[in-house]
Amino acid sequence: MTNSKQIAGLAPGRLLNIERHLDRCYIHPGKLPGALTLVARRGEVAYVKPQGLMDVERNKPVCRDTIFRIYSMTKPITSIAMMQLYEQGRFLLDDPVHKYIPAWKKQRVYSSGVYPCFLTTPATSTMTIRDLFTHMSGLTYGFMNRTNVDAAYRELGLDGSQDLTMEALVNQLAELPLEFSPGTAWNYSVSTDVLGYLVQLLADQPFDEYLQKHVFDPLDMTDTGFHVRDEQLDRFAACYQYKPGDQLKLQDDPETSPFRRKGKFLSGGGGLVSTIDDYFHFAQALCQGGEFRGQRIIGRKTLEFMRNNHLPGSQDLPGLAVGSFSEAPYAGTGFGLGFSVKTDVAKSQTNGSVGEYGWGGLASTSFFVDPVEELVMIFMTQLIPSSTYPIRQELRAIVNGALV
Repeated sequence: MTNSKQIAGLAPGRLLNIERHLDRCYIHPGKLPGALTLVARRGEVAYVKPQGLMDVERNKPVCRDTIFRIYSMTKPITSIAMMQLYEQGRFLLDDPVHKYIPAWKKQRVYSSGVYPCFLTTPATSTMTIRDLFTHMSGLTYGFMNRTNVDAAYRELGLDGSQDLTMEALVNQLAELPLEFSPGTAWNYSVSTDVLGYLVQLLADQPFDEYLQKHVFDPLDMTDTGFHVRDEQLDRFAACYQYKPGDQLKLQDDPETSPFRRKGKFLSGGGGLVSTIDDYFHFAQALCQGGEFRGQRIIGRKTLEFMRNNHLPGSQDLPGLAVGSFSEAPYAGTGFGLGFSVKTDVAKSQTNGSVGEYGWGGLASTSFFVDPVEELVMIFMTQLIPSSTYPIRQELRAIVNGALV
């Protein structure tokens, strides 16, 4: 990798800036335990480099086959699964959600009060399936710590308690008010967990079994799933929480992690673990118009549709977002059916191409696909929260700088 010969139109010497930057700024100073980065172009892996430790307490180095909690990088996988059913005519995007979840028919919007004594008003619009894909549903996340509605989510354990079932989540959400009328604002939320429930409902098959048959098996994603099997434990990374002063504290020990047991709640919004090569197979399928190594998971036109900006009036996120949280920088970024989509490169203040799409996860993992350059980048680490450092923007600058 140190020679000067180009790999798929990328300069290897310039890609080495990834390793130097991460080591100098994050791993050596102890801001990150370790990292694993993969860059591919035109289907060829041009750079892959493990750095640092996957488990500081046990002094275990990051390896290429290390298993990571990918959290919200689960969302694009769930969105693809749901759109596979769209391609079979099982639903339409403008279908009201209550067509499939009748208890959601008469939805109300928060006005005042605290749980369980809310004052509400009737929603002025009907929530559609598309509102779930685009996070314009009026739902929220408990970890937002912003409103009395998300406080109710925390109190009821709606952010992925292992004991919650998908049905229980959907039934509980029916009892709670929305943050706003559907389609009027953008707020990161449990919407994709609801899509996971709908996959299960429409396919008449358990969600994990559906993903296994229609996504993981076709793409040879052998290490991806909702829990860590016994034979995988030795490769499972520890997860860390940021502490003030650029310190780390252990947040989830691999040995005792909730991911070690099969929970009832299969979170389509954040429940998967994976490896960098497994996720590369998925991202490369997206980069190649929906197929990888002869296995098609989604139609080319469907994928093109998904990676359009679906926000009303082609706005970007700052024009519509009510919460302060997102797994992508806001400016110059719209949202498609399951991904963020770059709409204005200059406005985004980060190098790239119009149409680049991707997402990230709570533990600072991220990926993007640039269809213009046929470029894929995947970054794996385990540090909560993902907003701690601007690594994602820095990596885009370095990777795009290596294009010849």
